[in-house]
Amino acid sequence: MKTTIKSLFKDENLKEKEVTLYGWVRSNRAQKEFGFIMLNDGSFFTSVQVVYDNKLVNFADISKFRVGVSVEVKGKVILTPDNKQPFEIHASEVTMLGDCPENYPIQPKRHTREFLRSVAHLRPRTNLYSAIFRVRSIAAMAIHTYFQDRGYLYVHTPLITCADCEGSDQMFKVTTLDMNNLEMDDSGKVDFSKDLFGKQSYITGSGQLQGETFAMAFGDIYTFGPTFRTENSNTQTHANEFWMIEPEMAFCDLNGLMDIEEEMLKFVVQYVLDKCPEEIDFCDQFVSKGLKKKLTDLVASDFVRITHHDVIDILKNAKVKWEFEPSYDDDIAKEHERYITEYFNGPVFITNWPKDIKAWYMKVNEDGKTVAAVDLVVPISGELMGGSQREENLDVLLEKMDKMGIDKEGIDWYLDTRRYGGCVHSGFGMGFERLIMYLTGVENIRDVIPYPRTPKNCEF
Repeated sequence: MKTTIKSLFKDENLKEKEVTLYGWVRSNRAQKEFGFIMLNDGSFFTSVQVVYDNKLVNFADISKFRVGVSVEVKGKVILTPDNKQPFEIHASEVTMLGDCPENYPIQPKRHTREFLRSVAHLRPRTNLYSAIFRVRSIAAMAIHTYFQDRGYLYVHTPLITCADCEGSDQMFKVTTLDMNNLEMDDSGKVDFSKDLFGKQSYITGSGQLQGETFAMAFGDIYTFGPTFRTENSNTQTHANEFWMIEPEMAFCDLNGLMDIEEEMLKFVVQYVLDKCPEEIDFCDQFVSKGLKKKLTDLVASDFVRITHHDVIDILKNAKVKWEFEPSYDDDIAKEHERYITEYFNGPVFITNWPKDIKAWYMKVNEDGKTVAAVDLVVPISGELMGGSQREENLDVLLEKMDKMGIDKEGIDWYLDTRRYGGCVHSGFGMGFERLIMYLTGVENIRDVIPYPRTPKNCEF
C-alpha cells in the first residue's frame, strides 16, 4: 500500500515500520558502500532522505539514478530524533519507474526565476514553486472556508458576458465571426447579427454586476474565478488573466464592508500560517526576510481608517521629494501607498475617494464630490483590495451613467436591482495573485500563476 511523505511527517506517533513510497529523485549522493536519495512525492513541501547500501542487488544502478527519475522505494522507517529530519527510510528495494536524461533542466542548483518561467511546466518541481503553489492552494481553501462558514452563497458568474463593468476597452472581445472575412452592416460596422450571440460579447473583467443581482436575492454572496483584462502593462503586478474574489453584501454600508475585508484577510493569513508552516518558513528564509513577522503582525494589528483627503494632507506635509506629487483630485501612487503604510506601521483603509476617478456604480457621498469607496493598502505590497458601497438610488445612478457615457440598454437588467426592492449594499474585489504575492513575499505576479498570461506571452 502506498504511503505518502506527508503522512509520515504528520504522524505524531511515528514508529519504525515498513513503507512503500513513490516519488521523484531531487538529489542522489552515491558513495562506495551506500548512498542517499532525497525523495519528493508532491504530497509535502519537505523531501525525505532514503538510504540505500551495497547489499541491494541493483546498488550500482541506483547509484546512477539521475535527478528527476521517478522511483518506487520499499523500506523501513528509521527514527533519527537527533538529526535535522526526525526520520529516514532505509531501503530494501529501489526501482526506477521513469528515467530522466542528463539534460533535464531542473538540476539541484539555483535557477533564476526568469529561466524557470521559460520552463513553467517543470518549475513546480523546485522548492520555490512548490512552496508558492502549495500556499496558493491552501489560500483558495481559506477563502472558501471563510465565506462558507459565514453563510455566503458561492456564485459562478459567467466568463462570457455582454455586461460592461470595467469598460469594454479593457475587455477581450469574443466572436464566432470569420475574422478574415467580416461582414458589415449598412452603417459600415461589423454585422454581429451573424455572430453566435447575435451581438458583441466579451470575456469578463469582473463578475460584480451579476454578483449584485444574486446579493439582492441571497443577501451575502461571493464569486471566486478567473477574470481577464486587455491592459498592455508589463509591470510586476499586472497580468491579462488572473483570479478575483468578489463578495457582495446586501444591507451593508461602507463601514460594514471594511469590517468584513479586515476579518477576511486576517482569517486567510492565519489559515495559511497554520496550514503552511514549512512553506512560510522557506519563503521567510529565501524569498523575503521578515515575511513571517509581517504576516503575524497583520493578524494582530488594527487596520487604520482614513479618508483620501487626509491621506493627501499627510503626503503633502511629508518631508519627501515625490516622483508623483500628491493631489486631492487624483489616485495615489505606489510610493504614496508605501509611505502611508510605514507612517501608520500597518494596513490602512483609504476611504471617500474623488468621484471623478472612481467607477460609475459607487455611492455618491453627501458632499457630492466623493464616493463611498475604499482601498486597502498593506505594507510592502500596496493595494490589496478595492471596494465600495454601491449607489442604490436609481435616479442618481442613471444620472451618473449618462454623465459617464455608460450604455444603459446593455445592462438594463442590472438596473432592476434598484427598481425592485433595492437596498444599501456593498462589495469589494481582491486579486488572488496579489494576495499570494503578499503571503509569499514574491514580487512578480508571473511567479504566482501556474501559466502567466501577459503581453506577448501566451506559452504553454
